[in-house]
Amino acid sequence: MATEIADKNPAFVFRKKRRDKNLFAQRIMGSLTSAVLLLVPLITVILLIRAWPILTSKPIVELIFSTTWHPMKEEFGFYSFIMGTLWVTGMAMIIAVPPSLLTAIFLAEYAPTRTRSLVKSFIDILAGIPSVVFGIWGVIVIVPFVRDVLAPILDRWLGFIPLFQNNNPTGYGLLAGGLVLAVMVFPIIISLADEVISAVPQGLREASLTLGATRWQMIRSVVFRYGRSGVIAAVMLGFSRAFGETMAVMMVIGNVPLIPRSIFDPAYPITALIANNYGEMMSIPLYDSALMLGALILLVIVLIFNLTSRLALVRLIRRD
Repeated sequence: MATEIADKNPAFVFRKKRRDKNLFAQRIMGSLTSAVLLLVPLITVILLIRAWPILTSKPIVELIFSTTWHPMKEEFGFYSFIMGTLWVTGMAMIIAVPPSLLTAIFLAEYAPTRTRSLVKSFIDILAGIPSVVFGIWGVIVIVPFVRDVLAPILDRWLGFIPLFQNNNPTGYGLLAGGLVLAVMVFPIIISLADEVISAVPQGLREASLTLGATRWQMIRSVVFRYGRSGVIAAVMLGFSRAFGETMAVMMVIGNVPLIPRSIFDPAYPITALIANNYGEMMSIPLYDSALMLGALILLVIVLIFNLTSRLALVRLIRRD
């Protein structure tokens, strides 16, 4: 009897409905979160299944470290593609990180509010430009600039170093790809680093300046030390974007499956290999499986880098 009366109580009914709604919303959000967490393992398993035929027919060491790529002869060596990917990504990050961090410091510490808002608006626009537009810009501007300006200067003054010898007169190569990719990475690193630096408590800045530090000493010793984990995370995110970029790099890097020896040499990243060849000549045995293996290698490299960087960040935070 008491239970029936409680069930008819409006307040009890309202609380029960609200509890049921909260429980339903919690289950929906938990299911979505679980689905997101399962995406990476699911993608890995699917790629592994599709790449399994070539993994069972050829040794993995031969596939990764061989430089021979002749699909008609069923020879699939990924070493030159892996090196091309690492070279162009590393070059892009070397070019992009210093100016990006300096720009973030200027926006957070030196720029007036009006200038900061204006520059950040342009950075947001830059982040939204499609990659194919960057590729066309690279073909029209960057490739001629590398061919006619940078290559002659660097080859003249630094040509005695093999890394700067220009044996590629076309301009299509690693340097052009690195420059285009660096421009694409700028908005990510600048925006995140600016937010991290701006979030440093103002009291830390004032305390450092009160002790007699210059503004640059305060930025270097206090602001960067306090926010370095966030800055490193911004660089990591930029690396992930650069590592997986396809269209813009494919248009300016030359797409020649050779191991680069100079920053002017052409290369062939894994992303460009998959984009150029997937869907073609699928009648060749193991060809589709080889391309799926290329995607799996790309995914594994990104996962290893992200996990390593995350562990380094955790150690850095604990040490601080």
